This record gives sequence, C-alpha cells and structure tokens, in this order.
Amino acid sequence: MFFIVSKTSRVRKRRPKRGLFRLRREVELPHSLEKVFPFFADAFQLETITPPWLHFQVITPPPIVMHEGLHIDYRLRLHGLPLRWTSEIAEWKPPNRFVDVQIRGPYRWWLHEHRFISCGQATRIVDELEYAVPGGRLVHALLVRRDVERVFEFREQTLRELWGPARGAPESVS
Repeated sequence: MFFIVSKTSRVRKRRPKRGLFRLRREVELPHSLEKVFPFFADAFQLETITPPWLHFQVITPPPIVMHEGLHIDYRLRLHGLPLRWTSEIAEWKPPNRFVDVQIRGPYRWWLHEHRFISCGQATRIVDELEYAVPGGRLVHALLVRRDVERVFEFREQTLRELWGPARGAPESVS
C-alpha cells in the first residue's frame, strides 16, 4: 500500500475497512524540486489549483506554517451546498512528501499523499488519494468519482499552465 503515515495510530483507527476508493495522478513539471516544493508548502496555493466551481477558500488565517499535526480550515461549495473542511497534516517531510487527512468534511475518509521526486531539472509530482464516501459505491459512481477526477484534471492542467516551459515558474515562487 502506498500510504505510510509515521503517526498512524490515530489515522488508522478512523480508516474504514471497506468502501475505499483510490486515485493516483502524476505530473512532471520542468522545474527543480527546490522551486516546485515551496509552491505546495504554501497552503493558500491550494486555492490556485482548485477548480473555480468549488468556490474553495482557505479560512485559516495567515501565516500558515506547515508542520505535522497542523489543522487547516477551508470553505467550499459542492453542488451548490456550502461545506466546511478541516484537514490535518498527518506527515510533513519537506521537500519530498506530505500527507493530509480530512478531520471534518464531506467524505467518510480522505487521505491524500503528495510526493515530489527530483528528476534533474524537473520534478515529478505524485498524488495518491484514498477516500470513502457516504452512500458507498452507488453515490461514488453517480456523483463523487467524476467530481474527484475533474478536480485532479483541473489541478494538473493549472500546474502545467503555471509551470510550463513557456511561462516559467509562478511569480509567487522565488
């Protein structure tokens, strides 16, 4: 299994044994790990790489200094319904890896592992997601799967636009 969390006792106790779904995405950006990772270490950049139709907003006040155990609060709209989401940084291993887990939100379970692999002057970003939804397979098939896929498709497209060779690194990265 791809999810390894150093402080797992609390995380593993909440993880359901059945009804889990997985998504894996990779994107390679033509910039070094030293340039790419700080972008992802800024929690507010999540607003940039989340589709506008979610009306996603970080509501934890700045500055947010990333570390294990940190809770970050968000507000979003899903199919018109206002939602609050709280995630915990379950593991923080810069510049190679971090894991966030939903503490409060629309999913029964959400664990998202972010890995960053140096490929010379490029960086491969690997997102591995494990989640469970209320209503199980039927709700997943009818609603959730497509939404999750659209979010990660938008994320990849936006990252390529921001970090592609034609435009260089985003301005917020030094």
